[in-house]
Amino acid sequence: MKARTLLAAIAAVFCMAAAADPSERLADPAQEARARHIFEQVRCLVCQNESIDDSQADLARDLRHIIREQVHAGRSDGEVKRFLVERYGEFVLLKPSFSLGNAALWGGPFLVVILGVLLLFARLRSRIPEPEPELDAADTERLRRLQEGGS
Repeated sequence: MKARTLLAAIAAVFCMAAAADPSERLADPAQEARARHIFEQVRCLVCQNESIDDSQADLARDLRHIIREQVHAGRSDGEVKRFLVERYGEFVLLKPSFSLGNAALWGGPFLVVILGVLLLFARLRSRIPEPEPELDAADTERLRRLQEGGS
């Protein structure tokens, strides 16, 4: 149990909020602002639920460096994101683009539950109750006597 706590503490240290190293910043403030805007949209693949702007992980630092290089080279925000997606997959984006695959991933469980409920209702509705058996004359007479209190 202590090993897990130690690992969690180490991961927290690596994924704490990052203070950008001034030596890494771009000289042009407009380009740096664009790069920082992209940082906020890119997932740290080590921390997974943080942007690379908030992460101290080595991979996040490498991704920030790659993005700064791309911005400095004059690529648009879309081109930089496409480059990252081609290299690391769509998981690298904190807000992945809409696609049929993503819609199926998010909507599939709901559709399965709805389909299950519909099938359950259809099955319950299609059940035909068993008809009660008809009583013959002797049973009818015996039932009448029982209801009247006699035997």
